[in-house]
Amino acid sequence: MPKQTDITILEARCSFEPIPFRSPLKFGGRVMDKATLINVEVLVETRNKRREAGFGSMPLAPVWAWPSSTLSVDQAEAAMRQFAEQVIELAGDYPDYAHPIDITEQFMGEYAHLAKRVQQQQKLSEPIPYLAQLVAASPLDAALHDAYGRVHSKNSYDCLSSEYVNHDLSEYLDASFKGEYLDKYTLREPQPKLPLYHLVGALDPLTEGDVPKKIGDGLPEHLGEWIKANGLTHLKIKLAGDDLKWDVERVLAVERVAGVAQAARGCAKWFYSLDFNEKCATVDYVLDFLKQIKKGAVAAYDRVQYIEQPTHRDLKAHPENKMHEAAKLKPVVIDESLVDYDSLLLARDLGYTGIALKACKGHTDSLLLGAAGQKLGMFLCVQDLTCPGYSFLHSASLAARIPGVAAIEGNGRQYCPTANRRWRAQFPAMFDIKDGTVGTGVLNGVGLGF
Repeated sequence: MPKQTDITILEARCSFEPIPFRSPLKFGGRVMDKATLINVEVLVETRNKRREAGFGSMPLAPVWAWPSSTLSVDQAEAAMRQFAEQVIELAGDYPDYAHPIDITEQFMGEYAHLAKRVQQQQKLSEPIPYLAQLVAASPLDAALHDAYGRVHSKNSYDCLSSEYVNHDLSEYLDASFKGEYLDKYTLREPQPKLPLYHLVGALDPLTEGDVPKKIGDGLPEHLGEWIKANGLTHLKIKLAGDDLKWDVERVLAVERVAGVAQAARGCAKWFYSLDFNEKCATVDYVLDFLKQIKKGAVAAYDRVQYIEQPTHRDLKAHPENKMHEAAKLKPVVIDESLVDYDSLLLARDLGYTGIALKACKGHTDSLLLGAAGQKLGMFLCVQDLTCPGYSFLHSASLAARIPGVAAIEGNGRQYCPTANRRWRAQFPAMFDIKDGTVGTGVLNGVGLGF
């Protein structure tokens, strides 16, 4: 039977907002020095004619979502923009009533057609990758969940039970989830706080001597200062993946700098995550790397909490990249390849033991994959896309509502802090970091929580 809580879309619109970077971010051999936010607003209506608006925001970030060898970053971004606009047009013509999960699932069935049309219209030499499609469409997905919660005067994470959702999880995952709903795999209150992973990019200075020219904006200039200022306990280290000597020395150098900074503030326990951004040719590289880290500094090795996807994102084309041996040493987390439930199962077969959830891949799929990860007993983390402002709050709310999430990333405060100003005044606990954590307990309002 149709639910009275279902919504339809009356209006949908998007706009694009340029975001300047304070300093460049290098990862996977690529440099990102600016971003474009896509901001989406929707107006929805229930069957009983209640209306409310919802909002979603996300950086497009083609440098990560579409690392093309034939197209420029600007060409890829232009295609992602047009794709996003066409998804918004699709939303504006939506004729039915449903829960945001089902609306998003219906839209996803049209992505391939829309992407093909954009490719033809812009005469692109390659198709838009599915990951880039998800990123471009994710603000609409978020806006729908936000509006749904607001129109019912509830937090969106409290609208995931059989009272609201039309199908159980077996409709979206598999038969093992028969009779289960997302309320089983989400929390009714957000975690009060979560550890923040601070990014150490490949270009980021570690010490004062590494700073070529001070930015002079009052924020820390190097890693040692960041640790002291923010009380950091979690560091995500970007690595090359194709230069073993550099990668080993980078981690050992971070360990030396962190050791001094942490000792000065009396901190004895901190953690690392390691991100090769798919640049490792084989898992043997990872094994050699870990062996050398352990030899160079046992303490640094022990601090490694998990390793992000080290090899190529096309899992089907590279079935030889099995992670079983590396996963015996540390959790190995699937990231760029994780775009749906089938990719999660394939990654698990290939030895991955953890998943990186990202709001930029869509709120709906993040919830579904978070449920699957919990049922499969996998390591869970939530990462961002150098998300500022609203997009960071969205990512944080997701992390705070999924049980077992180890930590959250928040890179916007490092690379594009000016985009946080509006939101920092309203949610200081989320942006003024003092003890290495973000105060996610404040994300308990209606809609997505803020």
